[in-house]
Amino acid sequence: MFACLPLHAGAGLLDDDEARKAIVALGAKVDTKLRDIDTQMRDLHARIDTKGDKTLGLDMLNQHEQTMRELANLRGQIELLTNEIANARKSQKDLYADLDARVRKFESRQEAADALSAEKQSYETVMNALKAGDYKEAAAGLQAFLRRFPDSDHAADARFWLGNAYFSVGDYRKAIAAHLDMVARHADSANAPEAMLNIAASFSQLNDKKNARQSLQRVIAAHAGSPAANVARQQLAQLK
Repeated sequence: MFACLPLHAGAGLLDDDEARKAIVALGAKVDTKLRDIDTQMRDLHARIDTKGDKTLGLDMLNQHEQTMRELANLRGQIELLTNEIANARKSQKDLYADLDARVRKFESRQEAADALSAEKQSYETVMNALKAGDYKEAAAGLQAFLRRFPDSDHAADARFWLGNAYFSVGDYRKAIAAHLDMVARHADSANAPEAMLNIAASFSQLNDKKNARQSLQRVIAAHAGSPAANVARQQLAQLK
């Protein structure tokens, strides 16, 4: 009739071995008390039936009540230990969650550092090709770099040097497109005025004087007072 007692529930999942042993020991005491109660009750009924001894019956009932109080105390201890274990397991779970979050954060930072390292190495490789005068290889490398790292801190410079690389191999239309893209995306870049001058130079190489003149005029309008504007005025004066 005491089957509802939580004596061993979840014992296999407990992390605190000492608490588990304590619960098992208390459970054994509860089992012993239950057996004592059954024995006392059978003995009480037998004596009352055979002797009709009312005083004996009262003594047995008092003993039974004392046993029940002891049983209730044991059950309270079990409940206390169970709660302590539940709290410990929750604390452990929170600890694992915090540790997992820290690991994930570290991994994220490591991935970002690896990506930054790969980005830096890729940019340095294409810039080395450019410095070595291998403009065709540099142009291909800069295109690949911008596809892979479109939002890189080097993106503005990469687009500027891509236009220069195209100009150096005589592909003036691609040079114009690359510089126009650079100016449109990075108007505040320090290289923007130079890119606009290169657009004018590319149009001049294509014998498109009209667009060359308009490009120089845009440099003067957008960057008045700058060295690039002074160069644009000189070139505009020479353009016939």
